[in-house]
Amino acid sequence: MVTMTHTTTNAAHVAGEATLDRISWIRLSSVTLPLTTPVSDAKVLTGRQKPMTEVAFLFVELETEQGHEGIGFSYSKRAGGPGQFAHAREIAGSLLGEDPSDIGRIWTKLAWAGASVGRSGLAIQAIAAYDVALWDLKARRAGLPLAKLLGAHRDSVRCYNTSGGFLHTPTGQVLDNAAASLANGIGGIKIKVGNPDHKEDLRRLTAVRERVGDDAPLMVDANQQWDRPTARRMGRAMEEFGLVWIEEPLDAYDAQGHAALAASLDTPIATGEMLASVAEHWELIRHHAADVIQPDAPRIGGITQFLKLAALAEHHHLQLAPHFAMEIHLHLAAAYPIEPWVEHFDWLEPLFNERLTISDGRMHVPSRPGLGITLTDQARAWTRATHEAGKRR
Repeated sequence: MVTMTHTTTNAAHVAGEATLDRISWIRLSSVTLPLTTPVSDAKVLTGRQKPMTEVAFLFVELETEQGHEGIGFSYSKRAGGPGQFAHAREIAGSLLGEDPSDIGRIWTKLAWAGASVGRSGLAIQAIAAYDVALWDLKARRAGLPLAKLLGAHRDSVRCYNTSGGFLHTPTGQVLDNAAASLANGIGGIKIKVGNPDHKEDLRRLTAVRERVGDDAPLMVDANQQWDRPTARRMGRAMEEFGLVWIEEPLDAYDAQGHAALAASLDTPIATGEMLASVAEHWELIRHHAADVIQPDAPRIGGITQFLKLAALAEHHHLQLAPHFAMEIHLHLAAAYPIEPWVEHFDWLEPLFNERLTISDGRMHVPSRPGLGITLTDQARAWTRATHEAGKRR
């Protein structure tokens, strides 16, 4: 593990009497989470990616002069983790001396610090970890779960499982995983599709529907691997299964193709997880390309940006189903006015001391302040690099 310490003085904005606290210490950690089993979806079967064996996380821990703390994270699958860490390290000093309550202004400052690398993608994902930590700190300081600080519309959110239905998993095991998830209180099941043999997708889907019954919420995810004609044919073939949605049937940036598909099918179309800014999601919204929008807060710049997108989505009466990172997205979904879904993945559990409660098809907002998470000793052991700025109390 490489440990780097750096102290930077920062010309923060001139404080008024409302500034009661300042950020005094920051620690970044690059943590690599190994996956027990290599994971494959349609992108692997089409030869575009290799099986996923690990997930890289960027953790940010903050402390203020008054002793308030916050933690946030971003992540990258397959590639990009070291790049996120490098960019976060470059801009860390920009936060020192700032009022942690001024989250929107700090986000803009960090974006301008790396303006030459753009307002989407890796650089914005590095900023996301800071942004999440600032919101966590704000809620902790208030003594409230983040959902309550934002203004919750509900104390629990419908949840569905994805991790049991990947294409590398034999059909028999997918059926057992689905039954176990429902028995454990999870509300819906999503399975991966996009096999080169489309008939295999339909056989697999038929088997799952028969196993879970007609009333269980069921979704499919093609991970962008169909072209437009294939998506139309498969969408029509899947209408009979009463799916909650068909996810990412087309390339993530094909807004017009998604719009045409959404208009032609009764089954809702869901997409958005691979987009890396609010502006990119706006293309989906203005083209009427999705019935269900699936933003990922760490990918689009954090909670500040997610809230902007959520307001746009609500205005257009869209359903919301945030992607991955349930530890963050549970709180954000709970604050969305239209009944949402949150995605259950157990992959991140080794990183956190706490567990989320699931029952009766719903994931429950914890009573713990902030996000309600703390890092495990195992997470510390998986740390590959750290960087500190400022001075801890």
